Amino acid sequence: MTALTVLYDADCPFCRRAKGWLARQEQLVRLEFVPAGSEPARRRFPDLDHAHTLKVITVIGDRGEVYRGERAWLVCLWALRAWRPTANRMTRSGHRVFLRAATELADRLRAMTKDEDCGETCQE
Repeated sequence: MTALTVLYDADCPFCRRAKGWLARQEQLVRLEFVPAGSEPARRRFPDLDHAHTLKVITVIGDRGEVYRGERAWLVCLWALRAWRPTANRMTRSGHRVFLRAATELADRLRAMTKDEDCGETCQE
């Protein structure tokens, strides 16, 4: 795997911050960011449920693999040099409970902070 496309909610301050943090990290696998539900996302990934990608983080591998929710967060961490060892540890069953809880918290933060009338001002 050489690249991952991260579909992020451009109307969500939490998602934009996560995107910025991921983009600043040293990447072992290139991360490309595309706003979820956007025309570019729909064109590139016509078979996805784009309404769902606005609710659950979705990452697509360069060979068409689709990761959602906790698996999407995990693959994003795995793509980062400093976080790959942590991502590998998180695949163990005992750690998956923590990852699931963190993902649920992220989903709640997204829902609480979403800018309904954000428009162009949300883009960073």
